[in-house]
Amino acid sequence: MQIIENPNKEIWSDILRRPTQTVDDIEGIVSEVFAEIRQNGDQAIQQYTERFDKVTLENNLVSADEIEVAIASIPEALKAAIKNAKQNIEAFHAAQKTSKVNIETTTGVQCWQEKRPIESVGLYIPGGTAPLFSTVLMLAAPAQIAGCEEIVLCSPPNEEGKLAAEILYAAKLCGVTKIFKVGGIQAIAALTFGTETIPRVYKIFGPGNQFVTVAKQLATKYGVAIDMPAGPSELLVVADDSANPAYVASDLLSQAEHGTDSQVILVSISKDMIDKVSEEVKDQLKVLPRRDIAEKAVENSKLIYVENDKTALAIINQYGPEHFIICTQNEGFYVGGIRNAGSVFIGDYTPESAGDYASGTNHTLPTNGFSKAYSGVNLDSFLKSMTFQKISKEGILNIGETIELMAEAEGLQAHKNAVSIRLKDLKK
Repeated sequence: MQIIENPNKEIWSDILRRPTQTVDDIEGIVSEVFAEIRQNGDQAIQQYTERFDKVTLENNLVSADEIEVAIASIPEALKAAIKNAKQNIEAFHAAQKTSKVNIETTTGVQCWQEKRPIESVGLYIPGGTAPLFSTVLMLAAPAQIAGCEEIVLCSPPNEEGKLAAEILYAAKLCGVTKIFKVGGIQAIAALTFGTETIPRVYKIFGPGNQFVTVAKQLATKYGVAIDMPAGPSELLVVADDSANPAYVASDLLSQAEHGTDSQVILVSISKDMIDKVSEEVKDQLKVLPRRDIAEKAVENSKLIYVENDKTALAIINQYGPEHFIICTQNEGFYVGGIRNAGSVFIGDYTPESAGDYASGTNHTLPTNGFSKAYSGVNLDSFLKSMTFQKISKEGILNIGETIELMAEAEGLQAHKNAVSIRLKDLKK
């Protein structure tokens, strides 16, 4: 990991740059796949699955029998763990329900807001080197709580043409209605346009690599909403001399092992802490099964020394991390001052992996600095807020003139007439 001491503010953007390709680098490939799927549907899906996943599938819909066989293969202890995590995730997201907002803004003018579920949602679950069945819980559980009628899941098959048994178990547990063995750009395109077998959805959720992220962004051009741009994982830790270097290193590596394009950063006001964490990272790397992946991610990562907490917080807010861990004596300063982060973890005994799996918060979060404007997935992500209003005779008499004056000032005579004709009748 590169150690940087007291960087000038002018170069913060450079040292905080993510190791990802730009949209321009990827969009051409994504557009090509989208065009193929839109025109040729399932036939194109099959061709891309053969090309990218190295398997030929006669049918990409997961059958009920496949699900039952998969579930039977999972150890009972792991099933219990998945159920426990689901329970915590459901508890946290169910608590996010809000009641109807109802107010009389003016006598006779009643306005209210209610929430309705998005009818059809698509969930993308990454596969590859680490099938993320935990992401099924994070997306399908709140979708089920929200009341989404159709929950469609897509995930890339392995070379045997199967999905991880744990993904199928979590999907069954959370009420997923259809599961398809299709991944990458082609999955997002299928959910965007629909094919002979895969339904078009109204909103697509889920993390993925850089290609999936750009594919989701392209989907919005065709009238499909997305949760957020959620690409390669990232973590920033702020730690002082009160922190445990071994804990900090383990948290950095827990994100580094996600993928070679992940990024982890330590910011500290202690040079001694930076040195200790650097040594711990080297030692812990030696025994990781995914060492090759983590090492490449570590090459993209930074250890940044600054002289005071104020500067540290400014750098952190400029970076806008997906995950932010606070391991300092004055944790309140950072808790109160953080403005841009997807999810915050506080104290020595709050590892980021707790949020990834079982504490209850959602792990589908904005990356690449998008935490400056986006929230992570939550219950409201699966709901739409609809406003209603009902105006009585007294109400239209009370606000009618206001509407007339404003409409006329904007030059919209028909708008004014829609009120004037009613007021004329009421004043007869």
